[in-house]
Amino acid sequence: MRILVALSGGIDSSVVAHVLKEQGHDLVGVRFTLWSDPLAPPLAQILPNKCCNAQTAARAKKVAEDLAIPYHILDLEEEFKREVVDPFLKGYEEGRTPNPCIHCNKTVKFGRLLEFMKEVGCEKLATGHYARVVMCRHFDYAQCDTSSSCHSERSRRMNTTMYKLLTAIDSSKDQSYYLYGLSQEQLSKVLFPLGDMYKRDVYDLAKKYGVPYEEITYRESQDLCFFPEKTPQEFLKRHAKMQEGAILNTKGENVGHHKGLPLYTLGQRRGLGIGGLKVPLEVIEKRMESNTLVVESQGKTTIDTVELQGLNWISPHYNLPLRGRERGAGKICLQVCVRSLSPRVHGTLTFSGDRGTCTFDEGQALQAPGQHCVFYQGDEVLGGGVIA
Repeated sequence: MRILVALSGGIDSSVVAHVLKEQGHDLVGVRFTLWSDPLAPPLAQILPNKCCNAQTAARAKKVAEDLAIPYHILDLEEEFKREVVDPFLKGYEEGRTPNPCIHCNKTVKFGRLLEFMKEVGCEKLATGHYARVVMCRHFDYAQCDTSSSCHSERSRRMNTTMYKLLTAIDSSKDQSYYLYGLSQEQLSKVLFPLGDMYKRDVYDLAKKYGVPYEEITYRESQDLCFFPEKTPQEFLKRHAKMQEGAILNTKGENVGHHKGLPLYTLGQRRGLGIGGLKVPLEVIEKRMESNTLVVESQGKTTIDTVELQGLNWISPHYNLPLRGRERGAGKICLQVCVRSLSPRVHGTLTFSGDRGTCTFDEGQALQAPGQHCVFYQGDEVLGGGVIA
């Protein structure tokens, strides 16, 4: 099989390329360049924990040379800035806390790479993500009016191929949370060879293939890739519109001074600049119209529901008109993950179209608008939505 392999220069994608080559596949390597903050401090821009720097670029090229496969560099800087960075900044300026990685996977990484896959004549795209995709047969009863002549044929079933997104075997590395936005068409074209491996297996294979992975050389990229710092505050100070304002408690009393609302998120407890209290404070509200931040004692405010928008279902089952309900509407009990690798909680989702309400079985900490709820049943990722 002719496969396009996304080479980041990290240990995971390097091992993926070696594994597929050893299996006898015809490979084409590709690395993409993304937008990075031109206003970042020069010294910070060369930190090795980000995906797009000279060090990782050299390693990706070396892997392609070692395997004697074609190697391409895809310039996605303009598209990445437009589709990911600009909405990220706009979200913070409007009071949300966006998670850009999920949108990037759907529109830029898998969107553009799958287009390039076709351009270079490949059948599949392989990446180093820790997740699994399985193909199965989808059966559903043919829909018909019970009063019509087709009623006697209700046992007739539609038999179609569908793809399920499953969590990785290594739960500590699972990245399925970030992939819930992928479509059936996208899932049908991707390969995640590391989904059935533990990280220790990847290290063993790196030794076998001669891929270096010393900690000082390979620092895994787990932060947002378009600025060098670990948190977005400094990036937001450089690019987002903001002004200082008051911090109020729930009684309306002024208890402090904030440096700009985009720098804070619901549930935040650190960096408020309010000390000397027995019980720390946390952010419970951002009032954009008055440019004020509202705080309360940590843990005092909990929620039992969140409103969601932009629902995406991986399985077509939830988008079809089933007996007794309208198209794309229903109520389902499921497991919910509100941030990557956080413990799942049980809840009930009531939905219609691309909007819904998720009610948790137990009270939860505040969740920031712009973050994502991802739905699971066991190992299967059903879909997810954005907290509105």
